[in-house]
Amino acid sequence: MTGFARAAGTTGPVQWAWEVRSVNGRGLDVRLRVPNGCDAIGEAARAALQKALARGQCQLALTLTKPETAARVRINEALLASLAQAVARVPVPEGLARATMDGLLGIRGVVESEAETSADPDALARDLADGVGRLVADLVEARRAEGRQLAAVVAGQVARMEVLTRAAEECPARKPDAIRAKLAAAVAALAEAGALDPERLHQEAVLMAAKADVCEELDRLRAHLAAVSDLLAAGGAVGRRLDFLAQELGREANTLCAKASDVALSRIGLDLKAVVEQFREQVQNVE
Repeated sequence: MTGFARAAGTTGPVQWAWEVRSVNGRGLDVRLRVPNGCDAIGEAARAALQKALARGQCQLALTLTKPETAARVRINEALLASLAQAVARVPVPEGLARATMDGLLGIRGVVESEAETSADPDALARDLADGVGRLVADLVEARRAEGRQLAAVVAGQVARMEVLTRAAEECPARKPDAIRAKLAAAVAALAEAGALDPERLHQEAVLMAAKADVCEELDRLRAHLAAVSDLLAAGGAVGRRLDFLAQELGREANTLCAKASDVALSRIGLDLKAVVEQFREQVQNVE
């Protein structure tokens, strides 16, 4: 199922952001991209996604942004006071000016600066772990929202397949009288073609009748549709089982079309195949 989630924050001078994108997939595949040195944190995030999801292709990424320079200035007051006292005690030779504050501040060691470009590793790890928790929860909710919308679509397709299955069962071409008349016409055509062994003719008629019978296919269609309805009602991670049932429904619909000896039944079978294909495509999105 598709979904997107983002979790971001700031730890000290470091800005961080988790992003995950999820698209449809038969299995679960989580691809990871993290900065150097964050492999352990990334694997923990991958494990959290794998625990929460069952299907889908996920792209998980972490970005860290550090300021180029966050300078902090500090005056060594003890050194400055010591220099001032020393200057005050020393007589100033004729022609020289007494030292000023800006001159003293220019002496190495009086003014110190340091770049604040790194965060506390433990604090950063905790914040990133909390971000993963929010990220996974948001992605799961996004996928559930899509699932609620998809449920109505799938339920409509199942209802349509049930209607077509009933239409195939009630098709006039499947009535005993219609089958008998069709077989009689086929046998008459064979008899007119030449002398045929009556016993052989009877065997061929039985084979034709068996081939035209679609009762088993209709029974399996009803059983598969009932299983689909049960899975949808149960909820949970049912995508793979729905995918399997979609294949089975397609197989029975194909057989129904192959056995149909009437235009009306063929049309029903073709309509059923079209809906089954739509259903199969949709359940690829179901976890």
